[in-house]
Amino acid sequence: MDNPFLALAAPGISGLHPYVPGKPIEELERELGLSHTIKLASNENPLGPSPMGAGAASGVIDGVNLYPDDAGFRLRNALSKRFGVAPEAITLGSGSSDVIDMVARAFLAPGRNAVFARHSFAMYPIYTQAQGAGSRVAAPFPPDHARMPYGHDPSTLLDAVNAETRVLFIANPNNPTGTWMTRDELTGLLDRLPSHVVVVLDEAYIEYVEEPAFPNGLDLLPHYPNLIVTRTFSKIYGLAGLRIGYGISAPDLAAVINRVRHPFNVNSAALAAAEAALNDTAHLTRSREVNRAGLRQLSEGLASMGLRCIPSMANFITVDIGRSGSDVFESLLRKGVIVRPVANYDMPHHLRVTVGREAENRRFLEALAEVLER
Repeated sequence: MDNPFLALAAPGISGLHPYVPGKPIEELERELGLSHTIKLASNENPLGPSPMGAGAASGVIDGVNLYPDDAGFRLRNALSKRFGVAPEAITLGSGSSDVIDMVARAFLAPGRNAVFARHSFAMYPIYTQAQGAGSRVAAPFPPDHARMPYGHDPSTLLDAVNAETRVLFIANPNNPTGTWMTRDELTGLLDRLPSHVVVVLDEAYIEYVEEPAFPNGLDLLPHYPNLIVTRTFSKIYGLAGLRIGYGISAPDLAAVINRVRHPFNVNSAALAAAEAALNDTAHLTRSREVNRAGLRQLSEGLASMGLRCIPSMANFITVDIGRSGSDVFESLLRKGVIVRPVANYDMPHHLRVTVGREAENRRFLEALAEVLER
């Protein structure tokens, strides 16, 4: 039956398809009567939350009858000291996706457009369309590119920008491909952009990067007043369930973005956990070690099956299955293994697999081998 309220919705909403997250363990086990399911679908930290962060969150539970600090004073000051920026340069969000949405709400509208690469984070077009703005999708590097197959192509991103463009979204490393732009590629693009374009540099996975030549977006902020760098505590810090992230930009840009921030958008437990997790160096070190070993284990195991992976700088790896990724995904579900099909990213033959612990990676590889043989 047609929904009569779609005719009443704001421009862009009627054709909008909601974001579909990774399938929860509880849902799969309820549907199929399974147990001991593993989830390698949503790029979560397999080691769990930062112990320091979890402890701090528990410590504020008795006070949750009170509203959180709307300004996030303690966390903003902790981030200020960590990164050497003014507190006024920081925007806090319910995950970094909340900050990205604020940018869209602040700068996009009917008659304007946003630019992003094909095969990049699925929320970019959703946030854009929700504001009634247009999307201009840039072609990535081709699959046979020597350095970065499926990666962002700076030239096509720049070509997509026009007089009505107000936002450029760049994920570095990119989700779902794990590809990345070099400093020269990134700064070359930023140098040539017109000043009326706000650039969102989405660095959700940067704490996993161990490539010395990888560009740190925060180092670029003094040179590009139209740049906002967004980061999250959902990935390496393991606080995805608390929803906490942030953006750092020039204070003038942050002042505009914060005008559309919802009051009390970050809860008390998230504020406390994030502040503590910033200092949990042991958890970050161990997480990187597990990720480094897991990426090697997965890439070697997939290669042994004759499958081609996209080189990744993140905590996941995307692999060309050579057939319907959705069909293989469904078969893996029946074995109690949840990964992520990426047909919605226009990659119908690929699966994205989060790096897990050694035993979880092994179980996925064994299950995939059985599915492909059958």
